[in-house]
Amino acid sequence: MADIGAAAGITGPAIYRHFEGKSAVLVAMFDHVIDDLSREASEIVTADGGALTTLRALIQTQVAFVLRDRTLAQVYHNEVANLPGEDRRRLRRKQRLYIEEWVHVLAQLRPDAGDVTVRALVHASVGAIQSVLFYQSGLADDQLAALMSSVAETSLFAPLLARGDDPPASDSPARRGHACGAPPRATPGGRPPGPPIRRLGEEDTPAARLPSPAKPARR
Repeated sequence: MADIGAAAGITGPAIYRHFEGKSAVLVAMFDHVIDDLSREASEIVTADGGALTTLRALIQTQVAFVLRDRTLAQVYHNEVANLPGEDRRRLRRKQRLYIEEWVHVLAQLRPDAGDVTVRALVHASVGAIQSVLFYQSGLADDQLAALMSSVAETSLFAPLLARGDDPPASDSPARRGHACGAPPRATPGGRPPGPPIRRLGEEDTPAARLPSPAKPARR
């Protein structure tokens, strides 16, 4: 209750002067938060400033919420599963309606993606933003906001893979196999460097990796 009180700006015990118990407090707080986010999303979508502008505004409001109401958002993630079933389901429905605002906008920008894929991209984007709730980044709020906005938008425009396709090649240093970004050098036979190829039947044991004892010289 101390965390709830801190999020509400009052002491923990003072909460019980206004509510019957912890669950009632949580439900009221979460209703307020989700209603505010939904109202902001509806206003942004109604303004109709273009799909991309609208999407970026939705991202910014989610980032602002996470940074502004960090403690409250943490309490929600930790406590929502403990709420009475009816209240939990009602809050989940509100969340889904909020997510649908994002889905409707993103669908206009991703005609290459089906409804299910678009919804998955939105969840990935919101999840990326809310990931900062669970660790201290060490970044100033303005830096963290800019970074999370960039990551969230990138998530929404992630390339789609056909079934069975490998992920697209990356030019990142890690993908090239060198921490400093230098591409791996090929061996004389044209094969990239890697672990030695073992013949069929060879065992990967310490003994197999030791050199064979030298044979005694013939007299």
